Amino acid sequence: MPEQDGADTRRRTQRDATLPAIAAARFVRARWVDRIGGAASLERRQRRGLERLLRERMPRAAHYRGGLDRLGDAPVVDKATVLADFSGFNVRGIPLDTALAEARAAEASRDFRGELPGGVTVGLSSGTSGRPGVFLVDPAERMRWAGTVLGRLLDRRSLVQLVQPWLPPLRIAFALRANSNLYESVASRRLSFAFVDLVAPFEQIRQGVAGARPDVLVAPSSLLVELARAGLRGELGIEPRLVVAVAEVLDDADSELVESAWGVRPRRVYQATEGLLALDCDRGRLHLNEQSIVVESEWIDGSEVVGGRFVPIVTDFDRSTQLIVRYRLDDVLRMPARGQRCGCGNPARVIDAVEGRADEVIEAFAPDGRVVRVFPDAVRRAMTTASTAEWGIRWAPDAIEVAIDPLDPEHARAVRGALARLFETVGAVLPELDVVALAPRRLGAKQVRIARAPAATQEETADVV
Repeated sequence: MPEQDGADTRRRTQRDATLPAIAAARFVRARWVDRIGGAASLERRQRRGLERLLRERMPRAAHYRGGLDRLGDAPVVDKATVLADFSGFNVRGIPLDTALAEARAAEASRDFRGELPGGVTVGLSSGTSGRPGVFLVDPAERMRWAGTVLGRLLDRRSLVQLVQPWLPPLRIAFALRANSNLYESVASRRLSFAFVDLVAPFEQIRQGVAGARPDVLVAPSSLLVELARAGLRGELGIEPRLVVAVAEVLDDADSELVESAWGVRPRRVYQATEGLLALDCDRGRLHLNEQSIVVESEWIDGSEVVGGRFVPIVTDFDRSTQLIVRYRLDDVLRMPARGQRCGCGNPARVIDAVEGRADEVIEAFAPDGRVVRVFPDAVRRAMTTASTAEWGIRWAPDAIEVAIDPLDPEHARAVRGALARLFETVGAVLPELDVVALAPRRLGAKQVRIARAPAATQEETADVV
């Protein structure tokens, strides 16, 4: 056993020594190389990536044992399909129960440094559908992610600061629901990371962000708005050069508010359990991450030629631990007409918007009457950890209605307890809470998990599902 332990330690040491080089190579590629060769080069890269996926990775996953000759031979899957055969969709055969136990233990302890054997990190995300999503990434994948994001998003001044040893390290603050090794993959003498826990009272969040003094601030859109308001009131005292919106849709009004606070237009990252899907370029246009994924379009209206809305079916040929192959997302994307390429030099397609992911921040009250905002990502996490039931929320400042299916005493108690703990954590008084049966969604109605209850004089316009 000591010999085996020593061999494992040597392998980990050798692996860890190569990781910075992986991040650096991906940074260079994302920053400069991806622009060379235009659309033809991008198509070659996708073709080679799909060949590796079909030939090398898919045969190692039990769900695809035997392999496939063409991507089109693979069935379209969704979150329910993957969760039902979780071990079959990852090359290490990790069971869902094992992954969930690791993720939920981290959620409960707020310590996200744990790993499964082989350095695999587990992430838990409720997503917009409310059902828990679980993702697995190994150390090399974490490095490729970090190199891609930094290479695509960093402004020139931040890049100079990163490479000049006589300048202070580049400070990056993540204000998120969950910390992860994924976000700290490339911490070094030149990069300083600070995690600010989103599951906390806003005053604690504000102090954490102020104390980090970030050059780069990353947070959900709704939190960026609240931080921007605090900044405009003179209560924050930070001057980030780069602001990155994640997790939620950033609309134009909120983007303008953030810009008025710090003088920089926020950049967007569209990322989900299924991977890194799109990033803003320096011209403010959202590019699909087609250097790592293939996106098929299930059109709702319009077409590839004229543009329009579609549901994306994603294949990620860059991931090597948990396979994402012809995975149908819940989101709706809007794309311009074919041929409208961006002048930034990135040949990947541009999407005009991510629709169907916006939910509202719940406004409640502190014991002293102050308004407390409970952010949607924290609400989704609470509902996910409470129950696997289908759910939806209608809220007003003095009342919350939670609709669940199935409606039974066990699920109702779990929901009440989870929301009570969340509101206590953020320093809010839990409003009157009513747990009811989830009504069937009207045909064609937009799927909305969290919505503010309409005024009594207004006609209801959307179902909560």
